[in-house]
Amino acid sequence: MPQIPAGLQELTVGQVSARSGAAVSALRFYEAKGLIGSRRTAGNQRRYSRDTLRRVAFIRAAQRVGIPLATIRDALAELPDERTPTREDWARLSETWRSELDQRIEQLARLRDHLTDCIGCGCLSLETCVLSNPDDMRGGYGSGSALLSERGRARGG
Repeated sequence: MPQIPAGLQELTVGQVSARSGAAVSALRFYEAKGLIGSRRTAGNQRRYSRDTLRRVAFIRAAQRVGIPLATIRDALAELPDERTPTREDWARLSETWRSELDQRIEQLARLRDHLTDCIGCGCLSLETCVLSNPDDMRGGYGSGSALLSERGRARGG
């Protein structure tokens, strides 16, 4: 891993990429999404502060556990003065993300458990298939057009 001189306060996009392991294109994407920031030199080159490395590490760790970028951006926006996340920030945020991850794990387990049955029957019925129509709460009331006409009657239309 390339070392960055201790006195260097701003890094090029290549230095951030080499040190963080994130592709240059990913860094540009993170910047476009408001996850990291840079300043431009007179020659229009990006310069990142050293703490960008920690922000990128935070983003990549959150992504690895399945947190969407929009959620990560919102979490980073809550930090005062857009400061670098600390260990305490990660602990607090990961606790709030835990229940969301648990729900996703349960959904994936249900999907896995129904996958064999679905492939085994071969029908892939859109009316009853747990893959094509998961957790169908209104299926017993009819298809979409029947529901629309039912709503129109309920409104007097």
